[in-house]
Amino acid sequence: MNPKPQHPEKLSTALSGFDALPDSAHVRAPVVADWKGISVPTVWRWAKSGLLPAPVKIGPRVTAWNVGQLRRARQQAA
Repeated sequence: MNPKPQHPEKLSTALSGFDALPDSAHVRAPVVADWKGISVPTVWRWAKSGLLPAPVKIGPRVTAWNVGQLRRARQQAA
C-alpha cells in the first residue's frame, strides 16, 4: 500500500502552530514526524518502543498523539 502524498505546506503550517496548541490538543503522525525530524514509520516504531508516548485512537480510522504528552516526553528526554 502506497502512502498518500503529503502536502508540505500543510505540515509546515501545522508544525508552525505546534507551540500554540493547548496540551489537550492532538496531532497526527505526519506532524509528529515533522516535529521530531523523523519519518512517519519511525514515529510508529518509536511509539511502539516507548521512545514516544503511545497514540490514542480518536476515531475508527484516526489515531493521534496528545500534545501535552509529547511536550512532557521532550522535557524528560532533555
